Amino acid sequence: MAALEASRARIDDLNVYPVPDGDTGTNMTETVRAVVTALERDQGADIVRAALMGARGNSGVILSQLVRGAVEALGDEGAIDAAAIARALRGASDAGYAAVRNPQEGTMLTVARELAE
Repeated sequence: MAALEASRARIDDLNVYPVPDGDTGTNMTETVRAVVTALERDQGADIVRAALMGARGNSGVILSQLVRGAVEALGDEGAIDAAAIARALRGASDAGYAAVRNPQEGTMLTVARELAE
């Protein structure tokens, strides 16, 4: 959370698609904050629901779908190893692309895909 908050303004400045509305970092920060708040209240909180309900703007909704894809890919895994992280990143990327009607490269979706690859 702290790293995202520290980069929020820089991410806001990077936002140029589809219009330079300058709030991508802010929206992503608020979406993550909703997950953190839910977990602080209840360690067993449904982070997928918290991310979706706390999503702000398009970037927040896409981020919530990345979270959903990662959580679904992990399932009920006990231990998280490198293979599980790879599955989570692939699941996140796939869910993010599937959630957007006309995905554009050079966006947060590209970052998710590159991480998965």
